Amino acid sequence: MKNMTDINLDFYRSEYREELLKFELPEEQAQFTALPADKLEEAWIAPDQYPIVIADGHNSVGFFILHSSDRVKDYTNNPKALLLTALSIDHSRQGRGYAKRAMGQLAGFIRESLPGFDEIVLAVNKRNVAAQKLYEKTGFRDTGERRMGKIGEQFIYSCPI
Repeated sequence: MKNMTDINLDFYRSEYREELLKFELPEEQAQFTALPADKLEEAWIAPDQYPIVIADGHNSVGFFILHSSDRVKDYTNNPKALLLTALSIDHSRQGRGYAKRAMGQLAGFIRESLPGFDEIVLAVNKRNVAAQKLYEKTGFRDTGERRMGKIGEQFIYSCPI
């Protein structure tokens, strides 16, 4: 397995754009998340959204968005929480531990780059067992809260920062 010391989280910059627009996901995964191409413009211009790139050296291998908007209130009463959405790893780079490593670095990244937040929340589809396992291995816990999403029941997860 590749040495994962080069994996880091970085705020989206235009130099990442071309590679992120090429991301692909199989249909069974695409139903649960959004591709960077579908979210970049929206997240780039919103002052309360932070598009984050998972980088392996200079290569973009993953992407997600952190929100500090009113959307967070749908998942927690904590005013110091961030909502994580749209996590994806490009299909050609899956199975190499990128998502696990990135989620393991997330709390430290937030402490350093977005101080003042003390919780990360997210919704994961009941049928997306692989994502549930990833989040649980990286410090997230099922809060027991449930909500209906576009394609079914979602579990609400939380991770302290």
